[in-house]
Amino acid sequence: MEGLCHHYRFLIVTLVVLSGLRQSYSSTTTRKFEFNIEWKKVTRLCHTKPLLTVNGEYPGPTIAVHEGDNVEVKVTNRVSMNTTIHWHGIRQLRSAWADGPAYITQCPIRGGQSYTYNFTVIDQRGTLLWHAHYGWQRASLYGAFIIYPRMPYPFSVPTQSEVPIIFGEWWNGDVDAVENEMMLYGGGPNSSDAYTINGLPGPLYPCSKKDTFIQTVERGKTYLFRIINAALNDELFFAIANHTLTVVEADAVYTKPFTTRAIMVAPGQTTNVLVTANQVPDSSGMFVMAAKPYVTAVFPFDNSTTAGFLKYKSTRTEKIEAPTLPTNLAFHNLPEMKDTVYATTFSKMLRSLASPEYPCNVPKKIDKRVITTVSLNLQDCPANKTCKALGKRFFASMNNQSFVRPFKSVLESHYKNLTNVEFSYDFPEEPPTAFNYTGVDPLTENMNTEFGTKLLEVPYGTNMEIVLQGTSFLNKENHPIHVHGHNFFVVGSGFGNFDVAKDPAKYNLVDPPERNTVPVPTGGWAAIRLKADNPGVWFIHCHLEEHTSWGLAMVFIVKNGIGQSQSLLPPPKDLPLC
Repeated sequence: MEGLCHHYRFLIVTLVVLSGLRQSYSSTTTRKFEFNIEWKKVTRLCHTKPLLTVNGEYPGPTIAVHEGDNVEVKVTNRVSMNTTIHWHGIRQLRSAWADGPAYITQCPIRGGQSYTYNFTVIDQRGTLLWHAHYGWQRASLYGAFIIYPRMPYPFSVPTQSEVPIIFGEWWNGDVDAVENEMMLYGGGPNSSDAYTINGLPGPLYPCSKKDTFIQTVERGKTYLFRIINAALNDELFFAIANHTLTVVEADAVYTKPFTTRAIMVAPGQTTNVLVTANQVPDSSGMFVMAAKPYVTAVFPFDNSTTAGFLKYKSTRTEKIEAPTLPTNLAFHNLPEMKDTVYATTFSKMLRSLASPEYPCNVPKKIDKRVITTVSLNLQDCPANKTCKALGKRFFASMNNQSFVRPFKSVLESHYKNLTNVEFSYDFPEEPPTAFNYTGVDPLTENMNTEFGTKLLEVPYGTNMEIVLQGTSFLNKENHPIHVHGHNFFVVGSGFGNFDVAKDPAKYNLVDPPERNTVPVPTGGWAAIRLKADNPGVWFIHCHLEEHTSWGLAMVFIVKNGIGQSQSLLPPPKDLPLC
């Protein structure tokens, strides 16, 4: 019932926020929040453990603001370990100091200290998320970030209410220990013990019938589901039995509406769908909603399903509780775990709305094309070390560069023009060695990666294309790549190796989806375009946390343009020190 109470509290807050939609949307409105990082004992799957939380809530509190608002979030770290918070998908125009990734845009917030993230939500509306950006802390430090629009929604269907659906992962043990062992011995991490919907695993897991998410609906009404994947290491399929989902938004950008039986959402991605309660329920009044992994990895994964229920409101007064789940789960519309065809088809259905009110400003011509491999690597084991990855160590890389975070903030060094021997400005703009990227034998062929902090610097206003090329080292795997500080347009994708002579001719430059996180197809590539019009230092990385830990990341810098409006703001006075 803890989850139900949390959910009802959110609905009350939502109604209060919606009642204020007629208020002024000027940037003079400042909304202030306080986040206290603290331990709380939480029980799931018969296991009680101290869990890192914000304000004692799991998942964390929802940030709800209006388009154009100034936002101030004071984060006070009440635990001994370092932390940072990232506002995933917020562009942070000229305010890179508030972006959050540790040692990229700030030094961490130390125990007992505070830092206020101060930024303005400019020309963005929809569903995003916030999460910790230090180690694997986002396993429990995450929550919804909702931006209410200035104008009415572009879809005409009236909605009864809005429902946040946040997927996560639960470990019975200590998540820090999982990460530490993985990095110490170079093997794959232990998988989670459960997936969760709004922090609740559902009745398929031990001791979890009472920890089941239930959403009550009225027959004939339509609801807006704000779906967020905050899971640490897994892409997920989601569906509701006997119901179709109408997709209207992805990564806080409106899309051309389309109907589907299920969606695929990668870690860091969000999808808004319309759900109409138009079915005739049985005596239970329940329909299963469920999420399970979309799997392309050879590493251990959580082979389980989290389930909740859509409960049709009855005229009878009755206690809400999860019924016994039917043994046949085939009816709830979920694709098979390895259904790459479905995942690919779903991704290709996404299109920008491209209307006069919400234009698709994809760069038609580019100033720079960067082609980078996104790869897993099997590294030779150092002398006198124990390695658990086939006698070697797992790492990951972009253009064979395994990213090493420096001990000082890259942004601060860049802003102050400090000489720093920890990094250089020579990230390779194409693979250093050309080979059959997706055709190599996964185990007998391998490249030992190089380690370092190589940065890519571009002038303000550069129209960039980045081609993300998967490889088959170790395994052909889907990589959700997240770009900080910018939205981008997914202009093309495919399987096999990118062909610069042929593939650009097939790009969609009319209405490609605009996103902040793109799943690079397993054994394939994705081409994205963006205008580098946000001065600062920006992280690009795989949103599978294990891959980021192994080094599948890079940093690009957008230099200041002309005048104050094209320049990075000065650092705040309370910026944490390293």
